[in-house]
Amino acid sequence: LTNGGIIMKKSISLLLCIALVMTTLVACGSNSKGVKTGFAVVTSARSSKDASEEADGLAQVDSTAVAVLVDNKGVIKNIVIDVVQTKFNFSATGEFTTDLATTFDSKMELGDDYGMRAASPIGKEWNEQAEALEKYVTGKTLEEVKGIAVNGGYPADEDLTASVTMNIAGVLTAIEKAVNNATDLGANADDKLGLGIVAGSGNKTVNASEEADGNFQAYTHFGAVSFDKNGKITSSVIDASQTDVSFSTEGIITSDLNAEFKSKLELGDGYGMKAASPIGKEWFEQSEAFSKYIKGKTVSDVTGISLQGGYPADEDLTATVTMKIGDFIKVVEEASKYAK
Repeated sequence: LTNGGIIMKKSISLLLCIALVMTTLVACGSNSKGVKTGFAVVTSARSSKDASEEADGLAQVDSTAVAVLVDNKGVIKNIVIDVVQTKFNFSATGEFTTDLATTFDSKMELGDDYGMRAASPIGKEWNEQAEALEKYVTGKTLEEVKGIAVNGGYPADEDLTASVTMNIAGVLTAIEKAVNNATDLGANADDKLGLGIVAGSGNKTVNASEEADGNFQAYTHFGAVSFDKNGKITSSVIDASQTDVSFSTEGIITSDLNAEFKSKLELGDGYGMKAASPIGKEWFEQSEAFSKYIKGKTVSDVTGISLQGGYPADEDLTATVTMKIGDFIKVVEEASKYAK
């Protein structure tokens, strides 16, 4: 080879090396922004009470929900915490005294109307304390979160008790579940994250009779949704829970209030929709299909999805989703309102 040929060969090699380095840097930069999306809900009915001659009974279901974005090192990059309490009263004869059409706002939605401020030793409302806890755990790994000192469920770390004094046991459990559930769905670290909740009573809410116990079914839908700077959905997890509290014609609760209550995603094949589905798909499979369908869409696109009696009417959606999705759409819309 001539000197010119050698120089040319070296130049080409150098350019190829530079191109390879640049490609690697771009790839690393892109991957470093990718995060996993996680969601979890922890449900309890332990606050429910029997009816008596002096007071109505109470069927109360508390659901603590957490949405997270977690990076590849396990660090929480974004988190939203919320709780919804569904409360229905019933008489000592086993009849509901609460309107069955009643719906419930979450604690974040209630804001000052929740009424914790007056009873708080630091004068902070529930939503303010939840937001303080969100800030406190952002940037931490799950192990660091699990290491938060608590005393009877209440925070004991001095740097946390200045802003959070409420019981956080259920929240910490939900954070752990959400981080462990997190999967790569397409979100980025700088995305906004929202959590939508729609809560009311299900169709299995009935008065007690001589033939059967009465039953309150708390039917709640949840949506953890991430949005890019243009308002397009980058990831979502849609879940729901149906929690039953039964009682007799004497107003005595007959359910096991210490039972473990699982969401529909947690139940998986155990929910039992597949056999009744015209497309042979379980609830969680259809929920995941809906999430894939709305990825890349805006909230207005989602609210514009064609429905017929609550069921999807778009042909490109009905191939994978045939169950009612009205509340799916509502939780996505709610999530966008509170995304941060």
